[in-house]
Amino acid sequence: MMKILVVDDEIDVKDLFEQRFRREIRNGEFELSFANSGEEALGFLNNHTSEVILILSDINMPGMSGFELLRHIREDFQEPPPPVVMMITAYGDTNSHDQAVEMGANDFLTKPLDFAVLKQKLREVA
Repeated sequence: MMKILVVDDEIDVKDLFEQRFRREIRNGEFELSFANSGEEALGFLNNHTSEVILILSDINMPGMSGFELLRHIREDFQEPPPPVVMMITAYGDTNSHDQAVEMGANDFLTKPLDFAVLKQKLREVA
């Protein structure tokens, strides 16, 4: 089972992901956890370090940005296997993409998310 942490400040994200991944969750393929901020995500990771395999993080969030979260993840969670981090943004600009890759993101997705593509990428990681 792949444990995924979704980090996004939008409240409806949890419902959207649970709806789109209903079958995969029921089949035990994926287990989703949610954090509404970078700070909350770090707190969750501190308590579940070895469990989280993949982190999907929005870039633009109040408080700690997705980039800051990514930096913390790469600096503070070195134990193998390091989590795979996919950054999500509403802006498909090359600057954000390049910055995410430079900072150690494994992938970059643009909103609105194409869930068929996302599921394919998750299965490739699993």
